[in-house]
Amino acid sequence: MSELAWQKSSFSGGGNGDCLEVATGAAGSVHLRESDDPQAVVTTTPAALRVLLSAAKAGAFDHLAR
Repeated sequence: MSELAWQKSSFSGGGNGDCLEVATGAAGSVHLRESDDPQAVVTTTPAALRVLLSAAKAGAFDHLAR
């Protein structure tokens, strides 16, 4: 996965820890990783990522942070 061009959110701090990075791959696949564990990569589709982000914005996972 080192050939991917990883991007970090502009909301991430200056350090290298606790940052979500995203990259697009072949056939439009989306790759996600946490910057402090770059070898653990989750691959998904743009449609599935949209569903996840919509659910998070709607508060579907808020109960997990408590």
